Amino acid sequence: MSTEKDSNLYTIMHARKSVRVYDPNFKISQHALEEIIEEATSAPSSSNLQAWKFLVIQDDKTKVELRAIANNQEQVETSSAVIAVLGNAEMYKNVEQIYRQNVDEGYMDEATKDLMINNTNRTYPFASLETRKNIATFDAGLIAMQLMLVAKEKGLDTVTMGGFDKVKFAERFQLPEHIFPIVLIAIGKAAAPAYGSSRLPLSEIVQFI
Repeated sequence: MSTEKDSNLYTIMHARKSVRVYDPNFKISQHALEEIIEEATSAPSSSNLQAWKFLVIQDDKTKVELRAIANNQEQVETSSAVIAVLGNAEMYKNVEQIYRQNVDEGYMDEATKDLMINNTNRTYPFASLETRKNIATFDAGLIAMQLMLVAKEKGLDTVTMGGFDKVKFAERFQLPEHIFPIVLIAIGKAAAPAYGSSRLPLSEIVQFI
């Protein structure tokens, strides 16, 4: 098994840090942000239903408002943009579009498509709202991490923020009832080095049985 520590993946993983001080004059184009999000959407998701949406906040005045909602965290205002990762509790409603696209792109046949659609329609609509929100939140964690790694590969810095008023956020941005905020990701160019951080030893977190 290859464990080359100088591979590009390891380099990016270890270079990514939670940056909280940003250059407020550095701007990222909408096209560049779209590229990052599109690459990140290769992340896995439950039943491939992709229960995520994104609200990208670039407007300076709106970021000032968001800072007040996000516990006055400076990076909300000074980063180039804040990407809000949202969950879609009605993700199952996209099932036909998703699996039809799978067939069109040659990833599965019609019989498998029909099976997957039927299985989804027999389970997800009848799951509790809490269960569906948990699924979307789990998937959001996967895509958020992938998004930050893609950003770092492009020379950009990020930090995730869970500390914000989710009720006020939903009200301010008029989110539909089935769409809910999960995490905010500030993205931009660091204006000061991020702190390093230690990790617990494997002996304390891993058990082989």
